[in-house]
Amino acid sequence: MDTMQILLVVTLGSVTIFSIIVGIQLILVLKELKKTLATVNKITSGFETIGVGIEKGFEEITGFVNGFKALFKLFEIIAPKKNDKK
Repeated sequence: MDTMQILLVVTLGSVTIFSIIVGIQLILVLKELKKTLATVNKITSGFETIGVGIEKGFEEITGFVNGFKALFKLFEIIAPKKNDKK
């Protein structure tokens, strides 16, 4: 074989080996990224359930305050006013 052919075979062989190594590393990085995204998804789901719980709590507080408002309006209607002249 000619020296040029030997140089090409060695170069192509080394590029092939490096390409295989890079491909394997890429597969490992993508697997790690998949695990990380699954963890982030679990965390966001937890925040979502917390947010829904807080939202329901605010709804209950709003209902409680509205109940007091209705009660005070009822007292205003039933109780006679001091300055009311009949």
